Amino acid sequence: MLATLLLLTMVQQAPAPPPALEVGAVAPDFALPGATRFGTLKNPVRLSDFKGKTVVLAFFFKARTRG
Repeated sequence: MLATLLLLTMVQQAPAPPPALEVGAVAPDFALPGATRFGTLKNPVRLSDFKGKTVVLAFFFKARTRG
């Protein structure tokens, strides 16, 4: 019962997700931890680092896992 109450409290306090981007819209700036085949980078990689260039994001959700 207490767990359910805590879960409901957390759900009610969760912020609303941002609106979806329209096709062709400019993406907001964001940062992600960078990685190479040798490990992670010291500083995060920001979208604004590539202003004026074509950027393709690829997510490999099973990379570096046993799955």
